[in-house]
Amino acid sequence: MSQSSSKLNRRLTQLVGVILGITIAIWVLRGFGVLTFLPGGIILLLLMVAIAIGILSHLQKTWWRF
Repeated sequence: MSQSSSKLNRRLTQLVGVILGITIAIWVLRGFGVLTFLPGGIILLLLMVAIAIGILSHLQKTWWRF
């Protein structure tokens, strides 16, 4: 595995963690009534983006050898 591929995979993994952290924070704050103006679709969208980036990270690690 090349150095740039490893660096990209690390960045993608960090991005998944950040997006999941933001999603959980928004979900908890919305549950407490602080962010009630945000629709539930935003939380679902953030969760789907995190899943998609996680899949991309896994595929990049196992499949793509650039």
